[in-house]
Amino acid sequence: ERKGERTLLVITQGLKDQLEIGYQARPDIFAKEIIKPEMLYTRVIEATERVRSDGTVEALLDEAALEQDLRAALADDIKSVAFAFMHSYAHPAHEKRAAGIARKLGFTYVAASHDVSPLIKIVGRGDTTVADAYLSPILRRYVDKVANALGGTAPGGRLPAGESPGSNVKVMFMASSGGLTSADLFLGRDAILSGPAGGIVGMAETAKLAGFGKVIGFDMGGTSTDVSHFAGDYERSFETEVAGVRMRVPMMRIHTVAAGGGSILFYDGNRFRAGPESAGSNPGPKCYRRGGPLTVADANVMVGKLQASLFPKIFGPNRDQPLDEAAVRAAFEEMAARVNAGTGEKRSPEQVADGFIRIAVENMANAIKKISVQQGYDVTEYALQCFGSAGGQHACLIADTLGMETVLLHPVSGLLSAYGMGLANIRASREESIETVLDEATLARIETLGAELSIVVLDQILQQGVESAQSAITTRVHVRYDGTDNALPVELGTIENMRAVFEAEHRRRYGFVSPEKRVFAATIEVEAQGGGASILEPDLPITGDGAPAARTKTRFFSGNAWHDAPVYFRDALMPGHKIVGPALVIEPHQTVSIEPGWNLQVTPKNHLVLRRVVARSVERLGAKADPMLLEVFNNLFMSIAEQMGEALRNTAQSVNIKERLDFSCAVFDSTGALVANAPHMPVHLGSMDKSVETIIAMNKGTMKPGDVYMLNAPYNGGTHLPDITVITPVFAPLVAPGDSPSGSRPPVAGEILFYVASRG
Repeated sequence: ERKGERTLLVITQGLKDQLEIGYQARPDIFAKEIIKPEMLYTRVIEATERVRSDGTVEALLDEAALEQDLRAALADDIKSVAFAFMHSYAHPAHEKRAAGIARKLGFTYVAASHDVSPLIKIVGRGDTTVADAYLSPILRRYVDKVANALGGTAPGGRLPAGESPGSNVKVMFMASSGGLTSADLFLGRDAILSGPAGGIVGMAETAKLAGFGKVIGFDMGGTSTDVSHFAGDYERSFETEVAGVRMRVPMMRIHTVAAGGGSILFYDGNRFRAGPESAGSNPGPKCYRRGGPLTVADANVMVGKLQASLFPKIFGPNRDQPLDEAAVRAAFEEMAARVNAGTGEKRSPEQVADGFIRIAVENMANAIKKISVQQGYDVTEYALQCFGSAGGQHACLIADTLGMETVLLHPVSGLLSAYGMGLANIRASREESIETVLDEATLARIETLGAELSIVVLDQILQQGVESAQSAITTRVHVRYDGTDNALPVELGTIENMRAVFEAEHRRRYGFVSPEKRVFAATIEVEAQGGGASILEPDLPITGDGAPAARTKTRFFSGNAWHDAPVYFRDALMPGHKIVGPALVIEPHQTVSIEPGWNLQVTPKNHLVLRRVVARSVERLGAKADPMLLEVFNNLFMSIAEQMGEALRNTAQSVNIKERLDFSCAVFDSTGALVANAPHMPVHLGSMDKSVETIIAMNKGTMKPGDVYMLNAPYNGGTHLPDITVITPVFAPLVAPGDSPSGSRPPVAGEILFYVASRG
């Protein structure tokens, strides 16, 4: 919201605009008007100093000039300062002296990049340091207010001698990395994703208790859906962009998509669309009686999965009326009339609403692909752990879309982020750049540095009350190929073991390895953790048998058909109960829709486990364009192109590709016509189809699986001579005729179905 502390940025002379220029990556390549995010800092000072990458001092720090400029900023009531000098991650002497001057002059908060984010790349390091200086003073005032209201806390959270727990409360905060930290150590850089991080911890810890080692987290609320991946270890990202600000600190790897219960539904005469615009909480969905637009929540009301008689009566001027089902029906009837007029078909309002739900489900499923399929994970091996207030309505549909067979719902799934904070460990971590070839000399340096950082992080959690016997330290080395930027974390070990683990992960994620390339150690990461609450969920006696008595009966529309559905209340379900779908389960914080073909079982731990028990039917597609399926397939093809771009960026050696994002990826049909392109460079896409058509014409009848073609010919759709286009035909696999999802004929084995192409 850009409501932080007035902040001063002090950067090496000549780099005043470096953070605003960034990496030259365009935020929205197709936007006609680029509105750049506002910088967080109020003023910039260029410090006269320069240290080269090898540590050679090219220009000494002019301390007198810096002090004069700092005094001028203080006089203008700027009291928070961020220092980001070139190469200070490795050679911090100038930055340390400059920060000392600022502290002596009386700045209330001083953030130095070598301390906040000691990693290579001045743009991400500088952004992180500015964000810390911008947020931490406000956060500190809030933290102090909370701590004082709760009775105060001693430094480090320890109780002074003779103090009772009642008179001195230890206040802990959740950090974006998924660990708790004491109030006095909580900084702005750690607060960005603290709420969703709690959800991931709750998801992972409760899944382990339930016996699931691999889970996909699906947290659906009113305006957005957060998805995450867990397979034994928490996944963290060391470079995240939030609201245009690059952050280089450990954060839980969370992907957010603008799809929630409040996502607005559109029909433009050709296709359906759900979101990304949201009705928010005010006015909210149409059914809230505030004049809001049609949303995904309204679609669930229309199909009967949300029912006014089973929902709290908290709407209307006096907040005493039920959901407005009549207004929802009238709006969907009007939309169905427009759809029917445009297509010449006869669709009921329920069919239109069901189509919109399917599109929202596809959007959320594509988000899950970004943190699973795009990272090389086989999502069918996972359980879908569903939480958030709107997740239960869509869980079975999401699982079906992804080919998943199991859904897990915890008893407090509607409040799992809060529950996760109670389950989290106290954590402390430090990272430092290495950036040298991984050889014996580097390994010795890593081991020495790891021992030093272990002392620092261990002391940090011991000060927060963790017993030494409860603590654990993990040292990871982030390894990359020479020339690339994308480092993958591996646990510290021998050079041979680390290379083997790195290459196995590289092959799993990107499909290839480069044994001829040197391997670099990019970063060392040392983490200490311990002291988490050991909240056990004991097994309860099996008191239920079969299905309990239904509270009432209803019906809902799903999969283009009406289904009779018994309704159960959560408090009546006991361990051992089994429910055959279709059915509805009403919880205090959400509604769970059990789709046809799914069963629900209540486990001894009182978890709800849903399993698909009837094989999914294969959908037969007609020859006529369908406005709902147009959007579904548009999203599916776009997802392929976006995944191509992500793999290209992560494995590229060219700075133009990996930082400026000067590349394009697209999908073409069997004739070479463009089907879908990711939001990459338009100049590439305008002529890439000519390149694909050229390859088809020159190689017709001779292509075989595994062939890849490269060209840069200007007369054949090429752009600049250094722009190389790589084109790959995708062949039909061996398919039995009866298994084909095609509505007309099955593909012939060896037939080219489509082409994928990348240009950079």
